[in-house]
Amino acid sequence: MLRSLAVWIRRFLVARRANVAVMYGLALVPMTLAAGSGLDYARAMVVKTAMSEALDSAALAVASSKGLTVDQMQTLAQQYFNANYTLKGDYGTPAAITVTKSGQTIVVAASDAVPTTVLRAIGMSSWDVTASSTVTFGQTKLWVSLVLDNTGSMSDSDKTGLTKMASLKSASHSLLTMLQSAGTNAGDVRVAIIPFAKDVNVGKASVNATWIDWTDWNAQNGSCSLAGPTNQSTCEAKGVWTTNWYGGGSCNFTAYSTKTSCQNASGKWTAANHSNWNGCVADRGLSSGPDTTNNYDANVTAPNTSKVASLFPAEQYSYCTTALMALSYDWTSLNSEIDAMSANGSTNQTIGLVWGWHALNQGAPLSPPALPDQTQRVIIILSDGLNTQNRWSGNGSSQSSEVDARMALVCSNAKAAGITIYAVYVDINGAQGNSSVLQSCASDASKYYDLTSSSQIQQAFTDIGQQITNLRVTR
Repeated sequence: MLRSLAVWIRRFLVARRANVAVMYGLALVPMTLAAGSGLDYARAMVVKTAMSEALDSAALAVASSKGLTVDQMQTLAQQYFNANYTLKGDYGTPAAITVTKSGQTIVVAASDAVPTTVLRAIGMSSWDVTASSTVTFGQTKLWVSLVLDNTGSMSDSDKTGLTKMASLKSASHSLLTMLQSAGTNAGDVRVAIIPFAKDVNVGKASVNATWIDWTDWNAQNGSCSLAGPTNQSTCEAKGVWTTNWYGGGSCNFTAYSTKTSCQNASGKWTAANHSNWNGCVADRGLSSGPDTTNNYDANVTAPNTSKVASLFPAEQYSYCTTALMALSYDWTSLNSEIDAMSANGSTNQTIGLVWGWHALNQGAPLSPPALPDQTQRVIIILSDGLNTQNRWSGNGSSQSSEVDARMALVCSNAKAAGITIYAVYVDINGAQGNSSVLQSCASDASKYYDLTSSSQIQQAFTDIGQQITNLRVTR
């Protein structure tokens, strides 16, 4: 019987009639299942990829928020996951995500039973998919200077209507939250905020500081009057006579608003009280230009009362920014400082950078605490324009090569001193072209950001925050 069966099989295999269709039909079942398995596997991979990307955002959000309870971390992570996970419908609904924290590491995980299509025919109704994201903080000690453009053009908006200043404030708040969360202990991370325009505001509280030079301010702010007694007719030839209640009077040279013009008109100049100072200081150096021997405007050389060029010249700049904030880990005050910024004035990136460096350097004028071991010092400068004016050069509207040269020098000096510089240039729609001096200021090419819309500031600051805190997605 076995022999007869073997003969029958041989005849079946060599036949060319209808049994071929039978064989094809038998083969079609596993072929269809294999194809269906590939289709369902592809669907599962789409879900895994989408979940992984949403989990990365959720993990970074949780890691950037300090002091949360486990329940609060869970709620925040779920909110970010829901906002970033876009697959709907027949891909299934992911289960509630889980959050675990151990030391400097946070793990966020999710799962989804993805409904199958073809494989349902063999009883497999879903394909289980899991994904997770692990975020780790590495850097725990940081000193950061945020050198932020507060010039008039920061009020400009892109085509979406978002102003550069509004975007800068939002991005700065997010960055501060990330930095606050990076330290293990209070004070491990400290931040200084340096708003700048043509000048920098060191605060009216510095009015009695020995490192302020009042020479120029005294000559520009005051009143001019005739020297000694005079009469109305003599006065009115050059000034304005004011009659006193007792019949006398005084003569004011209202047309002579500086010490030089007053004295040239034979008047007596009286400097205003320093309490009227608005807090602004200009670039250090000689009154006629930078002290190229010492380059005080491009260095953090300690001020010396015996060397006037090393002092910081007070100036009653009409577009004085909000006062700078020295290194601090008072996060409430730092955020309030950001909120207080406004847009006005012309651009002098040099003075912003050098004061950002002063904030990270021991001694006067800002006198930060002793630098802890293994502390990274970082300057982040954001500007939306080209240099147009400093104490000696520029008209406030056109690019000034003289100011660019001073900026290039301070960038070179700061980097040589071990400061890491990130430079962010906001040029809406590329209208001004690349800022070569700002690009060269960055410590390397990866630390320069050339943005063409206001909304891009947020991502740039997030990228920088992740780099300097070593907050990273590790899995």
